Amino acid sequence: MPAEASSLIPPALDQLREHPEVAPEEVPGLLGRLAQVPDPRDPRGVRHALVGVLALAACAVLAEATSLLAVGEWITDAPPHELEHVGMRLDPLFPERSLPAETTVRRLLARIDGDALDLAVGRWLADRRNRTRGRLRGLAVDGKSLRGAAKADGRKIHLLAALDHTGLVLAQLDVG
Repeated sequence: MPAEASSLIPPALDQLREHPEVAPEEVPGLLGRLAQVPDPRDPRGVRHALVGVLALAACAVLAEATSLLAVGEWITDAPPHELEHVGMRLDPLFPERSLPAETTVRRLLARIDGDALDLAVGRWLADRRNRTRGRLRGLAVDGKSLRGAAKADGRKIHLLAALDHTGLVLAQLDVG
Protein backbone atom coordinates (compact mmCIF):
# COMPACT_ATOMS: atom_id res chain seq x y z
CA MET A 1 0.00 0.00 0.00
CA PRO A 2 1.59 3.32 -1.02
CA ALA A 3 2.19 5.97 1.61
CA GLU A 4 0.01 9.06 1.55
CA ALA A 5 1.43 12.16 -0.10
CA SER A 6 3.26 14.51 2.23
CA SER A 7 2.17 17.58 0.27
CA LEU A 8 -0.11 20.13 1.90
CA ILE A 9 -2.21 20.39 -1.25
CA PRO A 10 -4.61 17.39 -0.84
CA PRO A 11 -5.47 18.17 2.82
CA ALA A 12 -5.90 21.83 1.93
CA LEU A 13 -8.28 20.96 -0.90
CA ASP A 14 -10.22 18.60 1.39
CA GLN A 15 -10.56 21.29 4.02
CA LEU A 16 -11.62 23.90 1.47
CA ARG A 17 -14.18 21.52 -0.04
CA GLU A 18 -15.80 21.15 3.39
CA HIS A 19 -15.96 24.94 3.80
CA PRO A 20 -15.53 26.26 0.25
CA GLU A 21 -16.47 29.84 0.97
CA VAL A 22 -13.29 31.77 1.72
CA ALA A 23 -14.31 34.88 3.56
CA PRO A 24 -12.70 38.14 2.41
CA GLU A 25 -11.04 38.55 5.80
CA GLU A 26 -9.15 35.27 5.22
CA VAL A 27 -7.24 36.61 2.21
CA PRO A 28 -5.24 39.11 4.28
CA GLY A 29 -4.53 36.25 6.70
CA LEU A 30 -3.13 34.12 3.89
CA LEU A 31 -1.12 37.04 2.54
CA GLY A 32 0.22 37.74 6.01
CA ARG A 33 1.32 34.13 6.42
CA LEU A 34 2.93 34.10 2.97
CA ALA A 35 4.77 37.33 3.84
CA GLN A 36 6.69 35.31 6.45
CA VAL A 37 8.42 33.33 3.68
CA PRO A 38 11.87 34.82 2.99
CA ASP A 39 12.42 36.11 -0.54
CA PRO A 40 15.53 34.44 -2.07
CA ARG A 41 15.87 37.05 -4.82
CA ASP A 42 18.17 40.05 -5.00
CA PRO A 43 15.89 43.07 -4.44
CA ARG A 44 17.28 44.81 -7.52
CA GLY A 45 15.11 44.19 -10.53
CA VAL A 46 12.26 42.44 -8.69
CA ARG A 47 9.06 43.08 -10.63
CA HIS A 48 6.60 40.99 -8.64
CA ALA A 49 6.22 40.82 -4.88
CA LEU A 50 6.91 37.35 -3.51
CA VAL A 51 3.62 37.35 -1.61
CA GLY A 52 1.65 38.08 -4.77
CA VAL A 53 3.36 35.34 -6.79
CA LEU A 54 2.89 32.77 -4.01
CA ALA A 55 -0.75 33.78 -3.53
CA LEU A 56 -1.44 33.48 -7.26
CA ALA A 57 0.24 30.05 -7.36
CA ALA A 58 -1.85 28.95 -4.35
CA CYS A 59 -5.05 30.19 -5.98
CA ALA A 60 -4.20 28.35 -9.18
CA VAL A 61 -3.55 25.10 -7.31
CA LEU A 62 -6.81 25.46 -5.38
CA ALA A 63 -8.51 26.02 -8.76
CA GLU A 64 -7.14 22.55 -9.66
CA ALA A 65 -4.06 23.57 -11.66
CA THR A 66 -1.88 20.45 -11.62
CA SER A 67 1.31 21.70 -13.30
CA LEU A 68 3.38 24.83 -13.40
CA LEU A 69 2.21 25.40 -16.96
CA ALA A 70 -1.40 25.27 -15.73
CA VAL A 71 -0.50 27.69 -12.91
CA GLY A 72 0.92 30.13 -15.47
CA GLU A 73 -2.18 29.81 -17.64
CA TRP A 74 -4.46 30.38 -14.64
CA ILE A 75 -2.52 33.53 -13.73
CA THR A 76 -2.80 34.82 -17.31
CA ASP A 77 -6.57 34.19 -17.34
CA ALA A 78 -7.32 35.37 -13.78
CA PRO A 79 -9.94 38.10 -13.50
CA PRO A 80 -8.54 41.55 -12.60
CA HIS A 81 -10.51 41.74 -9.33
CA GLU A 82 -8.87 38.51 -8.12
CA LEU A 83 -5.45 39.80 -9.06
CA GLU A 84 -6.07 43.00 -7.11
CA HIS A 85 -7.38 40.97 -4.17
CA VAL A 86 -3.99 39.27 -3.76
CA GLY A 87 -2.10 42.54 -4.16
CA MET A 88 -1.06 42.43 -7.83
CA ARG A 89 -1.12 45.91 -9.31
CA LEU A 90 -1.82 45.98 -13.01
CA ASP A 91 -0.38 48.41 -15.51
CA PRO A 92 -3.50 49.93 -17.14
CA LEU A 93 -1.77 50.15 -20.54
CA PHE A 94 -0.17 46.68 -20.60
CA PRO A 95 -1.89 44.45 -18.01
CA GLU A 96 -0.49 41.19 -19.43
CA ARG A 97 3.09 42.46 -19.03
CA SER A 98 2.64 43.10 -15.31
CA LEU A 99 1.71 39.49 -14.48
CA PRO A 100 4.31 36.92 -13.51
CA ALA A 101 4.97 34.48 -16.34
CA GLU A 102 5.05 30.70 -15.87
CA THR A 103 8.85 30.78 -16.07
CA THR A 104 8.99 33.38 -13.30
CA VAL A 105 6.77 31.26 -11.07
CA ARG A 106 8.83 28.15 -11.88
CA ARG A 107 12.17 29.81 -11.09
CA LEU A 108 10.86 31.39 -7.90
CA LEU A 109 9.30 28.19 -6.58
CA ALA A 110 12.56 26.34 -7.29
CA ARG A 111 14.51 28.83 -5.14
CA ILE A 112 12.03 29.35 -2.32
CA ASP A 113 12.65 27.85 1.14
CA GLY A 114 10.24 24.90 1.08
CA ASP A 115 10.19 24.54 4.86
CA ALA A 116 9.23 28.20 5.33
CA LEU A 117 6.49 27.88 2.70
CA ASP A 118 5.16 24.68 4.33
CA LEU A 119 5.12 26.42 7.70
CA ALA A 120 3.31 29.49 6.34
CA VAL A 121 0.63 27.50 4.53
CA GLY A 122 0.23 25.12 7.48
CA ARG A 123 -0.27 28.04 9.87
CA TRP A 124 -2.90 29.58 7.57
CA LEU A 125 -4.74 26.25 7.34
CA ALA A 126 -4.58 25.90 11.12
CA ASP A 127 -5.91 29.46 11.53
CA ARG A 128 -8.72 28.64 9.11
CA ARG A 129 -9.49 25.34 10.82
CA ASN A 130 -9.62 26.97 14.24
CA ARG A 131 -12.18 29.49 12.98
CA THR A 132 -14.37 26.89 11.29
CA ARG A 133 -14.22 23.94 13.69
CA GLY A 134 -13.21 25.19 17.08
CA ARG A 135 -9.99 24.52 18.93
CA LEU A 136 -7.28 22.16 17.79
CA ARG A 137 -7.54 19.12 20.08
CA GLY A 138 -4.61 16.90 19.26
CA LEU A 139 -1.44 16.73 17.28
CA ALA A 140 0.39 13.78 15.76
CA VAL A 141 3.93 13.67 14.45
CA ASP A 142 4.95 11.42 11.56
CA GLY A 143 8.19 10.99 9.66
CA LYS A 144 9.01 9.50 6.29
CA SER A 145 11.88 9.17 3.87
CA LEU A 146 11.16 10.12 0.29
CA ARG A 147 12.18 7.37 -2.10
CA GLY A 148 14.05 8.48 -5.17
CA ALA A 149 14.61 12.01 -3.86
CA ALA A 150 17.92 13.40 -2.66
CA LYS A 151 19.64 16.71 -2.02
CA ALA A 152 22.42 17.93 -4.32
CA ASP A 153 25.01 16.44 -1.96
CA GLY A 154 23.35 13.01 -2.24
CA ARG A 155 21.71 13.09 1.21
CA LYS A 156 18.28 11.42 1.29
CA ILE A 157 15.28 13.61 2.12
CA HIS A 158 13.54 12.85 5.41
CA LEU A 159 10.37 14.76 6.30
CA LEU A 160 8.88 15.22 9.75
CA ALA A 161 5.24 16.31 9.63
CA ALA A 162 2.85 17.59 12.30
CA LEU A 163 -0.79 16.65 11.67
CA ASP A 164 -4.03 17.20 13.48
CA HIS A 165 -6.08 14.09 14.12
CA THR A 166 -8.16 14.57 10.99
CA GLY A 167 -5.02 14.15 8.87
CA LEU A 168 -4.50 17.82 8.00
CA VAL A 169 -0.76 18.52 7.71
CA LEU A 170 -0.08 21.65 9.73
CA ALA A 171 3.65 21.80 9.09
CA GLN A 172 6.45 19.66 7.75
CA LEU A 173 10.20 20.01 7.94
CA ASP A 174 13.15 18.41 6.21
CA VAL A 175 15.21 16.78 8.97
CA GLY A 176 18.58 14.99 9.01
